[in-house]
Amino acid sequence: MNHAYILTLSCPDRPGIVHAVSGFLLERGGNIEEAAQYNDHDTGLFFMRVQFACDQLTFDDLKLQLKFFAEPFKMAWKLHSTESNMRTVLMVSRDGHCLNDLLFRWKSGLLPLDVRAIISNHRDFYQLAASYNVPFHHIPVTSATKAQAEARQYEVIEAEGAELVVLARYMQILSDDLCRKLAGRAINIHHSMLPSFKGAKPYHQAHDRGVKVIGATAHYVTSDLDEGPIIEQDVTRVEHKDTAEHLVARGKDTESRVLARAVKWHSEHRVLLNGHKTVIFK
Repeated sequence: MNHAYILTLSCPDRPGIVHAVSGFLLERGGNIEEAAQYNDHDTGLFFMRVQFACDQLTFDDLKLQLKFFAEPFKMAWKLHSTESNMRTVLMVSRDGHCLNDLLFRWKSGLLPLDVRAIISNHRDFYQLAASYNVPFHHIPVTSATKAQAEARQYEVIEAEGAELVVLARYMQILSDDLCRKLAGRAINIHHSMLPSFKGAKPYHQAHDRGVKVIGATAHYVTSDLDEGPIIEQDVTRVEHKDTAEHLVARGKDTESRVLARAVKWHSEHRVLLNGHKTVIFK
């Protein structure tokens, strides 16, 4: 049986990159099943994602040969096997809509994840975790214990070999140190009205101002609060007759959908970083 792989890469644009990549795979018995590419004229960078099958070389042999192939092109590249789902740790506080949605989609086979643990600074969802047979780690956080709490969180993340950390409405600001450790593998979700309506009850604040559109943003976590590279956004319209509670309910639905799409694309290796932006091969 052929083994399936996904190759993602970026490099300075030049003629012949697609031809070179496809030729490299052909020479090693690779059969391309899906391919997409993008040339960013503003930066001069080329991006590509290739899904292919190959049974002539092992994963390690492919990686070694790709290393030598990529050097003349100055490629940044990653090779992934599709035979195992992405090891994931979910983090949550007291709003469980995104957590519940992700767990249901995962168990329904809609997300290629391997959810290894749930971390929370509250106990609210330990029974939900148990119902999905996922270990639940209650790690309280205060201003005085933040450093120790984050050290414990990182221990869990590393012990589980997590390739992805999802802040599914985890309402604590991560330190710069933890953000650096999780760079490129942590996704956050929040309402997309920022920087307006900060703090508590943002949808109530939006209702008081009579907004007509509310939405959600999923992005990679960086030390710049809520300013990491955006993966997905969506909006829903509201009307004058909608109450603040209606906005909260619609906002939660939108947050769940947006986060699920972002997690799916990341776990399928469809998201490539392009500076402060992303390239997404859907």
